Amino acid sequence: MAEATTPKKRTAKKPAPKKKPAKKTQKLGLIARARRFVRRMVFLGIVSLCGFALLWTLLYAFINPPTTPYMRAEAHRLVNIKQEWVAMEDIAPVMARSAVAAEDANFCLHWGLDVNAIQAAVERGRGGASTISQQVVKNVFLWHGRSWTRKAIEALWTPMSEAVWSKRRIIEIYLNVAEFDEGVFGVQAAARHYFGVDASDLSATQAARLAAILPSPKNRSASNPSTFTRRRAAQIRSGAATIAADGRADCFES
Repeated sequence: MAEATTPKKRTAKKPAPKKKPAKKTQKLGLIARARRFVRRMVFLGIVSLCGFALLWTLLYAFINPPTTPYMRAEAHRLVNIKQEWVAMEDIAPVMARSAVAAEDANFCLHWGLDVNAIQAAVERGRGGASTISQQVVKNVFLWHGRSWTRKAIEALWTPMSEAVWSKRRIIEIYLNVAEFDEGVFGVQAAARHYFGVDASDLSATQAARLAAILPSPKNRSASNPSTFTRRRAAQIRSGAATIAADGRADCFES
């Protein structure tokens, strides 16, 4: 008799993995490529902006800024403004010392940002503490007004300017673009406007009074000073003599 054969068990086939629809895969690929493209464009944009800022700053190491955004705005508003560029050699040394004593006594000791002054201002819950270098960057390249965006750009641009410009050049630019009265920009125009002299002939008292009005030039007068301005000018004159004696003026006078 023939042996009975047992039927072979059929093994159940595993279901094949479901394939993602081709359209969905293509869509995800397009999104990934778009993200990479955007990241690349953002990176290139940042690099380009930094490069442009560096070149602009390098240019002003050798060429005097012809104007500033704020000067253009005031020229549009007032029609005419007064400004005449003078080299550092044609500005009375006491004027530079007075400006530093008034605005940034540690100008020769920091690299653009006075961290100690900023920390002290934060602890007092007050703004300010802008160094002369920061003010130059704001005046020459940026816009006025309170803005976190502007302050952030200013904080990044200032150390770069310090790396490119000498301290003497920073003071020279500062004194030539600072506003001393409505429509009066630069120390040469200010010296003539208030005292009828050239910037090279300013006395210690006159220089101190010009420095005393810098924080609020439209509300203070150097030729007709208030009691407050007189007291402030006396403090600045004393401070200018102090930084000359202790060496804190050496970086822009040598």
